[in-house]
Amino acid sequence: MDPALELQSDPQELMPRKRPIQERSRRKFDALLAASRELLVEVGFESFTCEEVAARADVPIGTLYQFFANKYVIVCELNRQDLVGVQHELAQFNGEVPSLDWLRFLNSFVDHLAGLWTSDPSRRAVWLAMQSTPSTRATGALHEKALAEQISRMLAPLTPHTLRERRKMMAEVLVHVVYSMLNFSVQDNQSHADAVAELKRLMGAYLLVAEKESRSSAPKS
Repeated sequence: MDPALELQSDPQELMPRKRPIQERSRRKFDALLAASRELLVEVGFESFTCEEVAARADVPIGTLYQFFANKYVIVCELNRQDLVGVQHELAQFNGEVPSLDWLRFLNSFVDHLAGLWTSDPSRRAVWLAMQSTPSTRATGALHEKALAEQISRMLAPLTPHTLRERRKMMAEVLVHVVYSMLNFSVQDNQSHADAVAELKRLMGAYLLVAEKESRSSAPKS
């Protein structure tokens, strides 16, 4: 039985067998991931096969298996790729929190992420595929934690008197809510704009309360 399908007491992160170093190998690796995104959107995860990915990428199936043990590892790598991209973009805005205008930053960044979800249908396809097994879900949780750690650091100036562990939990809640709501926003028969507006309200209210609580707990001089 494929380990990714097993109910394990301590599921391990699903990762590529190796990452390419040489340019030629990187091109093949990238071609496999690009073909995987395309196939995932077209046929869904149940009908997704490594053989079809290799054929579309014009790469021998043996080469695919040098990098990826199975399709579950492929989709986890796509998820990691998406989250790393978000982390890089967040890093560009790190100095904007806690300016007095941080709420505008929050709204603009949510709009940016929402644009990614509408312009790139593979993001929702990857997110849905990540829910397919205990190991993919566990791997997705690890990816979200890495993003949450970055957000927790960004929240520190906004909530200077909040305990670090609580701030970490707040960041994990924010990441989970944002990703769940963005995927909800692009469902069929769903108003994307309305869902994004609700997401902004949720995040804004949550952070305003957190900021107020943090400042009220400041040591009295």
